[in-house]
Amino acid sequence: MEIIEKYFTDLTSEQKVQFGMLQELYKDWNLKINVVSRKDIDELYLRHVLHALGIAKVMRFKPNTKVMDVGTGGGFPGIPLAILFPETSFHLVDSIGKKIKVVNEVVAGLALQNVKTTHGRVEEVDDTYDFIVSRAVAQMETFHRWVKNKVQKKQNHDIRNGILYLKGGDLTEELQKFPSAVIYPLSKYFEEVFFETKKVVHLPIKYKG
Repeated sequence: MEIIEKYFTDLTSEQKVQFGMLQELYKDWNLKINVVSRKDIDELYLRHVLHALGIAKVMRFKPNTKVMDVGTGGGFPGIPLAILFPETSFHLVDSIGKKIKVVNEVVAGLALQNVKTTHGRVEEVDDTYDFIVSRAVAQMETFHRWVKNKVQKKQNHDIRNGILYLKGGDLTEELQKFPSAVIYPLSKYFEEVFFETKKVVHLPIKYKG
């Protein structure tokens, strides 16, 4: 928990309580339904929570922003972002039912009012969002194809509506077809070794009505 407060110094008392509850909630649910590897559960705040909040170093979501988290798994990056931005609406989507079950239980345990979930494929979601977030669920070309019609027209942020994607490693080849993509190395914001190769990729998407 200290590592979250190290980089996010203006948390409210409620946010501190909610972030503090994550370890116990995930440990408890992970015993029943494995959504986080055993190695990672002991480093939950570094490898999952802070990693998810890397998106918040690139983008401060404004109130009433709509964000969809595609392939959320156990709720990352969506749940930590929902704690940090209580006035932003988050829609967490995953095609695996047992993962959404854990997400629902964690959301209920934290009493988050700004999260809804869907068990299904992103292609079946009939809505549009300011931003689509995710953590390396597919190559960018595939992911872009899944979500390119899910971005809404009205712009409310300095950064254009589109994808905010957590990825690692060398992305040169993967992003060749996307010259408008901007890479933000997380090592610029977080000093831990884990973040040396981790990045947030912002890919603006034009609205297609």
